[in-house]
Amino acid sequence: MKLATVEIQGEQLAAIVTENGVTPVKTINQKESKSWGEDLFSILTNNELEDLKAWHAKNEKVCLEQSITTDYSFLPLYNHPGKIWGIGLNYVEHASDLSEKAPNTEPASFMKPDTSIIGPGDTIEIPPQSERTTAEAELGVIIGKECKNVSEEEAPHVIAGFTTIIDMTAEDILQKNPRYLTRSKSFDTFFSFGPHLVTADEVEDVNRLEVATVINGEVHRKNVVSNMTFTPWNLVSFHSKVMTLKPGDIISTGTPGAVPIKEGDTVECHIDDFEKLVNNVRDLKK
Repeated sequence: MKLATVEIQGEQLAAIVTENGVTPVKTINQKESKSWGEDLFSILTNNELEDLKAWHAKNEKVCLEQSITTDYSFLPLYNHPGKIWGIGLNYVEHASDLSEKAPNTEPASFMKPDTSIIGPGDTIEIPPQSERTTAEAELGVIIGKECKNVSEEEAPHVIAGFTTIIDMTAEDILQKNPRYLTRSKSFDTFFSFGPHLVTADEVEDVNRLEVATVINGEVHRKNVVSNMTFTPWNLVSFHSKVMTLKPGDIISTGTPGAVPIKEGDTVECHIDDFEKLVNNVRDLKK
């Protein structure tokens, strides 16, 4: 099942993505006498995802018949996750781009604020403080169950699914001093995610997914998840041993390659069999 958050006549609603368009959960509640949360974050935090998936598996035709085909737009999946973890230099090749050594004992993780969130079609803004900002396509892991101290074997059972992410870095600020990592990653508009949450059962083997950073229609860099130093399951396990992970928390698993962006660029995240994520770029210094 694929889920999204859409805007319909000014209302932000969770929806199931169908072949024809989207079916708002609000519509399902009204037509089928259900009472699921009508925003995606509530569905996750109220532990309703499995029930919704079970209903959809038996009623896919009903869902399809209730689809809206026009007059909606995709938004960020949600705006206020409890935590956003980012992972630096998780592909060895990307580390070499920056003339840095890839971490090989523990993930190089950092956190981002929810004020950095934008969604599909929104504009990435290069801040006045930066002369070199980069964009990075990444696979996102979304936590589905509260968990602590899980093993890598348990990790697939605590996630809700996956999504496409474009993460930004004010690279020139970071290069001044590695202690400036948080600031370089935290500007408004520096984290785009969506349009779809692809539930875990839809992905046969996450390690085979290919992730590509695309700039102005051309692939800048691509790689497969199996070439990560730390796999998605390792990342879930590792961070659950640092702090309790809760539904809706996001782990952005690292990029195959960052690309410098400028005024007028279009940046895309492509992942096999996922809807692509697309954002345009504006330089606030212009």
